[in-house]
Amino acid sequence: MEITAEMIKELRAVTNAGVLDCRKALQESNGDFQKAVEWLREKGMATAAKRADREASNGMIELYSHGGGRVGVMVEVNCETDFVARSEQFRTLAHEIALQIAANDPKYVKPEDIPADVLKKEEEKARARAKEEGKTGAVVDKIVEGYLNKFKDEVCLMRQPYVRDDTTTIEKLVMQNVAAIGENIVVRRFQRWELGESTSQE
Repeated sequence: MEITAEMIKELRAVTNAGVLDCRKALQESNGDFQKAVEWLREKGMATAAKRADREASNGMIELYSHGGGRVGVMVEVNCETDFVARSEQFRTLAHEIALQIAANDPKYVKPEDIPADVLKKEEEKARARAKEEGKTGAVVDKIVEGYLNKFKDEVCLMRQPYVRDDTTTIEKLVMQNVAAIGENIVVRRFQRWELGESTSQE
């Protein structure tokens, strides 16, 4: 896969690693952004990734109302210090995350939060659809894998394309802020309400 200057720039913004290190990381991970971050972290070159293990117990709860009060969001975003929690950059990030939740209605923060039974149900659905289309063997597995990845992109906040810039994800947006602010930032939990919606689970 061709490694573009844009890819290197994006990885640098998130990790603060050097240009050559970013290029090497992207080559080693075949252009996979997350794997490149992991590669840099393992080599001790990613300052943003290094902060991921640090305790984040300060922060704020951002409240956001959208559409004249038709949609309401509450999200807890954590950082390491009270000083950062009060900063304009951190508060702007929390607001942008709340806006994202209002607009795109994610169900979980990250893929690990999806219950196993929900994933199993989606997998069975995809497998049945592939077989109905006459697919067999390894092709079915590939289709199921692709479907599950797409499902995670839709329902997990961190994997969703950012509403203001669909070339980046919420995870990358958070990582860019980690690199800029110099503290670990964690989206802890959120709740979204829509006027008149049923509260019972499907």
